[in-house]
Formats: sequence, structure tokens, C-alpha cells
Amino acid sequence: MAPLRSPRTYAWIAGGVLMLALPFYVDRFWLQAGVFAMAAAIGAIGINLLTGATGQLSMGHAFFLAVGAYGYCVFAGESTVESGHRLTGLGLPSWLAVILAVLLAGVAGGLFSPIAGRLRGAYLGIATLALIFIGQHLLFNARGLTGGFNGRAVPPLSLFGFTFDDSETVIAAVPFQSSEKLWYAALLALLAGGLFARGVLRSRPGRAMNAIRDHRIAAGVMGVPVARYRAAVFVLSSMYAGLAGVLLALIFQRTVPEYFGMTLSLEYLAMIVIGGLGTVRGAVAGAVFVSLLPQLLTRYSDSLPLVSTPGTGGGLAPGEAARYLYGAAIVAVVLFLPGGLTRLTMTREKKS
Repeated sequence: MAPLRSPRTYAWIAGGVLMLALPFYVDRFWLQAGVFAMAAAIGAIGINLLTGATGQLSMGHAFFLAVGAYGYCVFAGESTVESGHRLTGLGLPSWLAVILAVLLAGVAGGLFSPIAGRLRGAYLGIATLALIFIGQHLLFNARGLTGGFNGRAVPPLSLFGFTFDDSETVIAAVPFQSSEKLWYAALLALLAGGLFARGVLRSRPGRAMNAIRDHRIAAGVMGVPVARYRAAVFVLSSMYAGLAGVLLALIFQRTVPEYFGMTLSLEYLAMIVIGGLGTVRGAVAGAVFVSLLPQLLTRYSDSLPLVSTPGTGGGLAPGEAARYLYGAAIVAVVLFLPGGLTRLTMTREKKS
């Protein structure tokens, strides 16, 4: 544990104050980008518990993100007619819908957990890959729940008397709209999720998870119930994905089936490889890098070589350029920095 007056403690305090103060000073683009990065970080923490800490390869993380996003829409939304077909909604309080959506993602992970508890390596990866195809089929065809190809609108979150929409709430002469309000909700969710995951990794379950990752048979000989731990971690990872899916839905304000596809799952794997496997800091660092890169390239595409403004042609689209860049980052990390971005910070801390 860091001393009370160590530079690391001061850095954490300064970082916390900065995160609390940013909505008062930065514009809407940076707030939306930050909320998106925090939502991605929550999902990355979940898959890092599964893949980084326990060694279970999952290609189906996007499926559980979709369960969380659409689950929230169904639980919180009202039954209505949109684009020619009727959408089902239960009209529950939005704070309750968030909890139920996360639990629903956990139930979906629990239904798959017997398979996750018995398969490993590429076999588990292929099995979870099937979830993407199943999920895409359901999202496009279960129109009463998902809205089909056009998706469905996302009801705003209401919590502690605040509605997280574009209605203005003035605080210290600063008008707070949806981005500012969601910033604090996402920050609170990330802090709670990060601390919980950190506690898991540093406790007895975390040591058991690492033992399973390093040597499954040896872990079993030492008395670790391997199948049970694998199944439990899969459920926990699914719940993190469900929470991230809810936040993403609130950011986008509309769920679209195409978003929750194979590319999204690969991006989450890229996050934990680039950031560092098996650590909360690694998940957060990788999520920030992978989620912010395409947005920054889009915003500054006019000033960057070889990158064109979306829809104009003449160069790489920002999303495509971002994939090239973090693909190269994965290769560089695997070859030269196996511990990911967190290894750099750990090396600096040891030197200091």
C-alpha cells in the first residue's frame, strides 16, 4: 500500500480532482469521448478478468454488451409502435432497468457457463464466436424487442432526481446536459467496477484464477474447483459487459444491431492486450487507447496526412486508420512489451 504522502498518492488525488472538474471546462465532444472510453473500460475490465486473469479466450463479449443495451431498452422503455411494428417495453424505473439489464447479462453468461467451465483455449473461443452469430440473428429478427435493423430509442436514465437527458441542470452557472450528467454516472460505475475487480484479483479468488491460467492441472491438484471458477468468472465478465452495454446505449441514445458484431469483440481483445493482461489498470489503459483513437482521428482528420474526412474519400477513413494503428500496437506490444502499457508505468514506479 502506498504511503499517505507518496507521489503516487498525490497523483491519484490530482487525477480524481481533474476527472470531477472536467465537465465544467471541456466541450461536448470531449465529454462524450470520455464517457465512451469509461464505458469501454468497464467492458474491458470484465473480459480481462476472463481472458487476462483466468486464461479463457472469449470472442463473444459483444453479445453480452448487446444483452445489457437491449435489456435496458426493454425494461425501461414503453410499448410503442415504431417503423411499422410494435416494440415491447415494460416501463420500469430506469435505475431498476439498469440493475435488471446487468443481471440479465449475468443470466445469459450463466446459461453459457457450463460450456465455459469445460472448454478452454481455441475451443472456447470458437464456442463463444457462435454467440455473435446467434446474437446478430436475434437482434435483426426479434423486432418486437430490438426494433430490427433500425434499432430502438434508448430511454434516458433517471437517478437521484436527475434525468440524464439534454434538459439543462445549472450547477455553478454551468449548464449540465446529458454528456455532463453521464460523465459522473460513468465515472462512478467505472470506479465501483474497478475497485471490485481489483479486490477480486488481490484476494483468494484472484489467486485461484491466476493458478488456473498458469496451469489448470496443477490448480486442480491444489484443490481449486477449476470448472466452477471458470463458470463463475464467465458470469462476472458477462455482468461487466452488460453494464458497459447499458452505458453505451445511454451515450448513443439508440441501439443499432450492426454495432454489436465481431469487430466490437475483437476491439475488446485488443484493449486488454495493448493495456496489459490480468490487471485493472491494463484494461482501463487499453480501453482509453482503442476507444479514443478513432474519435480523435475523426475530429482531426483535416489536419492529418493519409486520413480523410468521413465520406470524402482520398485517404483512409478514420475508423480504418484506427484499426491499422491499434493493430500495429498489438504487434508492438506482443514483440517488445509483453506486459502492455501498464508495464511502462510499473517500470517507472520501480525506478522512482
